[in-house]
Amino acid sequence: MRLTEFWAQMNRQFGSGYAESIARDHVLAGLGGATIEGALARGDDAKAVWRAVCQEFDVPARER
Repeated sequence: MRLTEFWAQMNRQFGSGYAESIARDHVLAGLGGATIEGALARGDDAKAVWRAVCQEFDVPARER
């Protein structure tokens, strides 16, 4: 998954303003206690980050 696709998914799921807030402020256990921005900055795969987001926020399977 490319970063552009990742952000498109985030924006579709949460809306652009809220997606940015979640990425900056929400710590996910599935990312080892990192924020989304932190995980992407350290080089985590965007698809793995998206999976962690889906798990954390119970994103429906059809939208994953």
